[in-house]
Amino acid sequence: MTILHTFLAVGPWQIAIVVLVVLLLFGGKKIPELMRGLGSGIKEFKDASKEDDKLEEKKD
Repeated sequence: MTILHTFLAVGPWQIAIVVLVVLLLFGGKKIPELMRGLGSGIKEFKDASKEDDKLEEKKD
């Protein structure tokens, strides 16, 4: 359990390394486009889950 907990612990150095790798892979110009797509995907998911909740309320 301790090894798994240590493996999943995320600190500032791990975040910095991930950011650096993303910058190297995608470049600075591509990142805003990727984040925009991620944001719109999250928004669509939230909207869809709200619609499902409304449909369930109508069934009851």
